[in-house]
Amino acid sequence: MQKISFIQKMKQTEKTEVNRIAFRGGAYSLLMTGIVLAILVVVNIFVSILPSTVTKYDISSTKLYSITSNTKVVVNALKKDVTIYWIVQADEEDAVIENLLAKYESLSDHVKVVKKNPDVYPTFTDQYTSEDVPNNSLIVECGEQSRYISYSDIYISEQNMMTQSYETSFDGEGAITSAIDYVVSEDLPQLYILEGHGEAELSEVFASQIEKENIETTTFSLLNEDSVPEEADCVLIYAPTSDISAEEKDLLAEYVTDGGKLMVLAGPVQDGSLDNLYSLLSDYGVEKAEGVVIEADRDHYAFQQPYILMPDIAESDITASLIEENYYAIMPIAQGLKVSDSSGAVTELLTTSDEAFSKTAGYDLTTYEKEDGDIDGPFATAVSVSCGNDGRIVWFASSNFLDDMYNSYSSGANLNLGMNTLSSLMGESEAVAIRSKSLNYNYLTIDESTASLLKMMMIGGFPLIFFVVGITVIVRRRRRQNEQV
Repeated sequence: MQKISFIQKMKQTEKTEVNRIAFRGGAYSLLMTGIVLAILVVVNIFVSILPSTVTKYDISSTKLYSITSNTKVVVNALKKDVTIYWIVQADEEDAVIENLLAKYESLSDHVKVVKKNPDVYPTFTDQYTSEDVPNNSLIVECGEQSRYISYSDIYISEQNMMTQSYETSFDGEGAITSAIDYVVSEDLPQLYILEGHGEAELSEVFASQIEKENIETTTFSLLNEDSVPEEADCVLIYAPTSDISAEEKDLLAEYVTDGGKLMVLAGPVQDGSLDNLYSLLSDYGVEKAEGVVIEADRDHYAFQQPYILMPDIAESDITASLIEENYYAIMPIAQGLKVSDSSGAVTELLTTSDEAFSKTAGYDLTTYEKEDGDIDGPFATAVSVSCGNDGRIVWFASSNFLDDMYNSYSSGANLNLGMNTLSSLMGESEAVAIRSKSLNYNYLTIDESTASLLKMMMIGGFPLIFFVVGITVIVRRRRRQNEQV
């Protein structure tokens, strides 16, 4: 019988003790792993019941997944129940719209989102609209008031005249907040549009924005009125081609001096003149220069056309947002305005350079060079006039200022300026000025060799490094255990 030495017994005892310690360590690690996993499960369950406003953070450059303070003010002030019907088939939900609707629901108990599958409720939308309703369209309802929001009004595609390409923007927040404001409002702002002088139709984009901002429009004529209707919160004169009468001028002058608000878009006309209309400004020390304004400073006109002006923008409540965001307004075919008022009643909103002049030949000009008889600048091309008793006139000396084409050329600055003017004249609304968010992204472009290198690093390099590090750690641990034995 082989005898076991004392030293061998000691080694066996030590090995047994090491195994016992290793077992205890393994059991402890397993226990701690179980506890950590249990905590993670509980935390995950807790987080899953939190609203998305708490668990999600918007890091997109255009804040696509965020809502503005304007919306928060409108929704938090709700005293009536509003239902947003989401018309969508199963598994066809738009993720951005879903996130946005969740934010509205989380803001107020008065907002409820209800899905309506058109496959299950094929005639549901007929009571709200006669149009074909695409997936992810919305219907906002409060009592008997409702507004239909088409998917094409949420994702807006517009042609960029500069690049001749189409750009897409997301206007979900603007459309929904406007609809909520509309269905809960009892008295909407009233815009009265003068007619009877060859006025142009409102541009499509301008008319659409007026509707979106819940401004009701009414056309009227002063030829059969003793005064401007009392219901009018503002009067708009849009691109007339013939002059108003002296009697109409007197009625408009009385309207603004009694506290009325007047917005005018009127530039030079091909035939005749607008002397009576412009005499509204003459009462406040503003005179028109005959002809069409031409810019001689290349920094103040666009597209190599000296009559398409890029005027300087002065600071005011109307222009502040354009200045802040570095926008440029475009004034095509403009009448020059000379301001002699010293009372401070007149504010020049848009002004030409000192090198500008007015071609007295008007539409019959044959050269952009200055000739004898042309009128020296500088000029104002837009002014704001305080008329007393809170009355106010804002005048844009271009009939084409809000045309869709020139608004596109200005990247929307012209429309913003026009709507800022209406907002300022008719009173601020929180639902106003929620701009659409661009979905056009700038991509990082890299050459093929760099792309191949990155692929090799991601597919082969990093995994190989982690594999080598793992093997090294395992070998060191085994060597340490053997040394202890």
